[in-house]
Amino acid sequence: MTEENGTGPGIGTGIGETAGVEPFADTLARHGLTLVRDRVQTLQVNTGYLCNLRCRHCHLEAGPGRGECMTRETMEAVVAFAERFRFQAIDITGGAPELVPDLPFLIEGLAALTPRLMLRSNLSALDTPGGEALLDLCVARRVVLVASFPSTDPSQVDAQRGAGAAGAGIAMLRKLNAARYGVEGSGLELDLVSSPVGAFLPAPQPLAEKRFRRDLARKWGITFNDLYTFANVPLGRFREWLSDSGNYDRYMKAVADGFNPCAVAGLMCRTLLSISWDGHLFDCDFHLAAGRFLSGRKIHVSEVRDIPPPGTQIAVGDYCYACTAGSGFT
Repeated sequence: MTEENGTGPGIGTGIGETAGVEPFADTLARHGLTLVRDRVQTLQVNTGYLCNLRCRHCHLEAGPGRGECMTRETMEAVVAFAERFRFQAIDITGGAPELVPDLPFLIEGLAALTPRLMLRSNLSALDTPGGEALLDLCVARRVVLVASFPSTDPSQVDAQRGAGAAGAGIAMLRKLNAARYGVEGSGLELDLVSSPVGAFLPAPQPLAEKRFRRDLARKWGITFNDLYTFANVPLGRFREWLSDSGNYDRYMKAVADGFNPCAVAGLMCRTLLSISWDGHLFDCDFHLAAGRFLSGRKIHVSEVRDIPPPGTQIAVGDYCYACTAGSGFT
């Protein structure tokens, strides 16, 4: 695999066909569908793979031992890019963005350029040196916090994310509520993201949100704005775990059987651009994990003069089934 054909070393791609599963491209064609871009509205910025956790479901294989972090120079290029094209939403993700030294600079630079700036968090990474100042900055800039919290069962959270992760997450959610995040009428939005702990699909989102809202309020007095449920994408560490546990074929069949043609039109990749920690463009964070560059060409954000117009083809792989199962990544 080479950079020229849109793949890269290190992280397993899962691009090829999966035994016993119809290739995703063929499924699209059989339904008379194509995956092409709509108008780009969201910019996703992946600040790197450094993380304080080593979650079993991570498609990026993020963890404490990863050294990939976005530099100040790349952040400046990202801010200049966002100033040139302007996006309705900008989504800062990782790894754990909180651990990136110049994250406050990136937040300050992007906050004035979009009506909706989001910061993804695993919650425990906020409880680190500098966390209080970062939270104050998020409050001041009205940053939307999107927190990963897989289950209201602490044992399931720890199984996916490591011992003690549940307690740390619950404590931080209570701290965020104390800062008025997720509190009705505060204007400080706190959303939760839940993905399954094992090799199965998520529960329907409305049912999951109702259960989370009830359990978090009853057990710990925690409130939040919205909950989003997504299937885990079989890339990186999650793909490795599926293979090692003998669940890969069964999981791929489950997500393929769950294909929802109605989800294709609303897929996030149709209106999103993703920037890697070193400043290169991808269709989405999953193509980033697979090393598949935007339009099959490695281009730095500082070199971009035009963004992909509506109708531009989006590359696909069998791991895309996870994005179209059930409600999909919409």
